[in-house]
Amino acid sequence: MRTRKQKIVLSIKITAASLLILVLGLFVFRNELLKQTISKVSFKMTSEYNSTFTVKEASFMGLSGLSFSEIILVPKNADTLFHIHKMKTSVNLWRLLVGDIQLGTLEIENGYVQLVKNKKGRNFDAFLKRDKDTTGSNEKRDYAQVAYRLISKVLNLVPTDMKVENLSFKIDDNGKKTNINFQKLRLVNQQLETAIKVETKAFSQRIRIAGFADPRDKKFDIQFFNVDTGAIKVPYIGDRFNLKSSFDSIRINIQNIDKSGSELHLDGFASIANLMINHKKIASKDVVVKNAKFDFRFLLGSDFISIDSSSTVEFNKIKFHPYLAYETESDTIYKLKVAIPKMKAQDFIVSLPDGLFTHFQGMEAEGNFEYKLDFMFNKNKPNKLIFDSNLKKENLKITKYGEANLNKLNGEFVYNAIIQNVRQRSVLVGSANPNYTPLDQISPYLQKCVLTSEDPSFFSHRGFISEAFKQSILKNIRTKKFSRGASTISMQLIKNVFLTREKTASRKLEEILLVYILENNRIASKERMLEVYFNVIEWGPNVYGIGEAAHFYFQKSPSDLTLKECLFLATIVPKPKKFMWQFDNEGNLKSYAKQQQKFLSNLMLRRGIIVSEDTIGQSLPLQISGIARSLLNIKVQDSIAIDSLGIEEPFEF
Repeated sequence: MRTRKQKIVLSIKITAASLLILVLGLFVFRNELLKQTISKVSFKMTSEYNSTFTVKEASFMGLSGLSFSEIILVPKNADTLFHIHKMKTSVNLWRLLVGDIQLGTLEIENGYVQLVKNKKGRNFDAFLKRDKDTTGSNEKRDYAQVAYRLISKVLNLVPTDMKVENLSFKIDDNGKKTNINFQKLRLVNQQLETAIKVETKAFSQRIRIAGFADPRDKKFDIQFFNVDTGAIKVPYIGDRFNLKSSFDSIRINIQNIDKSGSELHLDGFASIANLMINHKKIASKDVVVKNAKFDFRFLLGSDFISIDSSSTVEFNKIKFHPYLAYETESDTIYKLKVAIPKMKAQDFIVSLPDGLFTHFQGMEAEGNFEYKLDFMFNKNKPNKLIFDSNLKKENLKITKYGEANLNKLNGEFVYNAIIQNVRQRSVLVGSANPNYTPLDQISPYLQKCVLTSEDPSFFSHRGFISEAFKQSILKNIRTKKFSRGASTISMQLIKNVFLTREKTASRKLEEILLVYILENNRIASKERMLEVYFNVIEWGPNVYGIGEAAHFYFQKSPSDLTLKECLFLATIVPKPKKFMWQFDNEGNLKSYAKQQQKFLSNLMLRRGIIVSEDTIGQSLPLQISGIARSLLNIKVQDSIAIDSLGIEEPFEF
């Protein structure tokens, strides 16, 4: 009778023999199994993706090596997605036994991968199909688990030894073509070296990527350089989005990818030198950041994705700590926090990107400041939005102004509106201009109407209204576009006098900073700011200032305007050139215009800004008697002769 020990030994021998037979069987029939596998892949491509997948030759090399030739994938009625002439690779057999593919080596010789979009469609559309959700619609996704699994799979497909020659990545977007050709790519002993040629219709240049890469230990440190003289131009983006961009070099460093418990940590840094971007919605000039660095720490959990506050962003001499988070534990919540530690004001000014703050060039300041921003938006409870902006100053003082000399508001100056980059006629803001109107000679009704409609708290705020900012953010989020700007009279004044009307991020950022400087350094009194505002804003086509406007519409001086006339003038401030659309073909106000003015009048009554006696005569129709009447689409013109020079000629140069 066999002992227990003998039985165990016998079991081991049988198992070993079975494995040996299995391995020998696999070794003998492996080429046939490989062909069957390729056939299954080919069938799946045909049945699920409506594409043809072929491999001309496929065979094993040694124990774990594979050799292929002429690997082609062609979607039906579309351009070839990829064509690889020769490829050799090896896989980790132990990982393969547990269903995980991990490449050991990879050699590719001649081939291309191309993405094509034309009138027929896109040659990759079939592969963008989303898998059906088999987990149930109520089951939450574990962000850390999903990300770690995806990262691991991708890195397992990166071989530890790689040799690539003449592999191209092509993009053809309706004739906008880009070809990125890897003439040489080597990864040997964790050292990466490449020779790349980039070609578009606009330029051709050579790029080199070099550095350290260890896909098994999940660590990388690579840099992008230009082999030719000049900066590296970013391909395709310029043609596709009309965004020109370039840089001298980029460095990307991944120091740690680790999943401990339920959290995934990803640490590293990225830096860029002489980044240049140019887009009409960013600025009218090239925007250049000389040096920028991002030390990041990404954290992912089962129900959140975040950039930890220990991360640091630096560009030039500016340094701050960002915190970004997307949370789904109970509600869908977006968070943003920015903390700029105490820094010198002058270091901040000289660090502003070239081309983005042109009106600050030459500005000098003393003192220090620190800044904090706290933003939170709950998708399910939007009215609980948090937007707190806090600036702490320490002996902060502007000692020299740049291109935008805010002191000019206190004296006479020449104003030129710039509309669509076209300089308009000159208007003197001062007593030498006969149309200039001091504040005490402007109807109190007009002052009250415009302040109520444009900026009710003008005399109490310091340039900005926090609640208006919140409402603006909410509306922009809901509409998914910048549909509301929350502009105060201070902001409108800065935009008109010192900036342009171009809708760019640059103009808006300059506007915010200049308003802060104007209001918080008390450069001009509120009364003076309002007086200049009334004398420079546009009130109609080529009509600037209330002096011209009062004559243009009513043949009056600003001091003689009635409440009804002032209500009309206040309601056309947002779109003065389209005032004529408020009238019907009989020259009377349309019902919507009447309702708009009635709403403003009732609002002023409720707030005690006017009294009921002020509204006497409001039922009478509004009479446009100035030359503005000639712009109305009236069926039968009245007998009043209209002189095109009816208003006093503005002061011009």
